[in-house]
Amino acid sequence: MTDTLTAIRTAFADAGVTGRLHARDIDSGAEIDWHGDRLVCTASVHKLPLLVALHERAAAGDLDLTEQVECPPAGRSAGPTGLAAMLDAARLSLRDLAYLMMSVSDNAAADLLLERVGLDAVNRTTARLGLTRTLTVHSFGAAMAMVKEDAGPGGARALADPHVIARLRALDPERANRSTPRELTRLLSAIWQDTACTPEHGADIRRLMGLQVWPHRLSSGFPFDDVHVAGKTGSLPTLRGEVGVVAYPDGGRYAVAVFTRTVRTAAILPAADAVIGTAARIAVDALRAAGNGPGPGRG
Repeated sequence: MTDTLTAIRTAFADAGVTGRLHARDIDSGAEIDWHGDRLVCTASVHKLPLLVALHERAAAGDLDLTEQVECPPAGRSAGPTGLAAMLDAARLSLRDLAYLMMSVSDNAAADLLLERVGLDAVNRTTARLGLTRTLTVHSFGAAMAMVKEDAGPGGARALADPHVIARLRALDPERANRSTPRELTRLLSAIWQDTACTPEHGADIRRLMGLQVWPHRLSSGFPFDDVHVAGKTGSLPTLRGEVGVVAYPDGGRYAVAVFTRTVRTAAILPAADAVIGTAARIAVDALRAAGNGPGPGRG
């Protein structure tokens, strides 16, 4: 265990980031923990609790996932993907909004769902699952609006200034949507064990997580055709994270949550992205070795 934690710490240091990690063998409960109980700003990772709450309400009959939603261009939450980047009116079902929210992290789709599901309902879902430190406090559009407001008249260019970064409320886990890596792997385990939702709805959630298009973080640590990664990323200035489940062909299933912060303000830092996959791979290899699995690599 000491060697594993040293390797994780070294990986984060070599990438120029501070990191938080928790990894869990879903079936045995074995864990790897590197500051996994520290509060983190979840950013778009918080779309996962929203997705679970959506399916919980659907399972209860409170809403129909095929319900059609009008998506006018006026008032859409800001973002670079999906409806948030589109110019024209659209009409989509709740389940297709969920697809956009999870596959390309569409903020506009997420906030349309949050409006339908309800912020309090998301918090009731996480409380029911025992996630006492996981809290939804604002919409995804509100997070982007806070960043814009705190950046001031300099706009996006001001985010290159460390002094501006230091005052961003969206990066303060006491004032933003938040959780801990440990609670997020607990949520992932509940989804994969069908205790978060009914088996039918759990399967839908797992399918959507497997459709995420970003390969540069968690998936980068597992470049094998027979190892499947289903995840959700989250990003804010200087903050990068991803949570997900790594599934091996021998049946091994591992929930991983990794969050990093960097003092560098550049939006593009490949090493800071890649270390999420590197650290996750170190943790999963250790869990597989401890469980007498086939060990590092493909299995």
